[in-house]
Amino acid sequence: MPSTFYVDARVDLAHRRVLVAGRTGDVAYALTESLVSLVAAAVESRPECSSGKPIVDAAREAIASGHSAAEGLLPLAEYLDVSPYQLSRAFTRELGVSLTHYRNRVRVGAALDRLEEGEPSLAVLAADLGFADQAHLTRTIRHHVGHTPTTLRRLLTPGGTADAP
Repeated sequence: MPSTFYVDARVDLAHRRVLVAGRTGDVAYALTESLVSLVAAAVESRPECSSGKPIVDAAREAIASGHSAAEGLLPLAEYLDVSPYQLSRAFTRELGVSLTHYRNRVRVGAALDRLEEGEPSLAVLAADLGFADQAHLTRTIRHHVGHTPTTLRRLLTPGGTADAP
């Protein structure tokens, strides 16, 4: 059994929608539909993983904690005392995604948190999460989740609707 299960942003969004549906009393079986979509997305996105790697675990911890070295491959490899090639290969082998993709996925998760909490300004959100600008934030979120931040606000609001899992 793989030691690591990578949760992509679409699975994260489906999970959040299940939680929203649960808070609203599951009118019209929204919770059930969201749960089915969540399970389908999780099964579909499950990568083949190798056994756990200490390098990948340390890199994930640095990214999750917001360590300054986690801003790119080279500083992170130096921080972990491994070659950039070794870190990049281990990361892709273990999780099935590149280090950059994973780092952006973590930032998209933080953006989803903030949108769910009612963050009013996408420009502030982009700056806070280290995106070059609001357009970069929007492109990255759309790439990972399939929706714009504006649509996500609606999806993450109780009673919100859209065509998403």
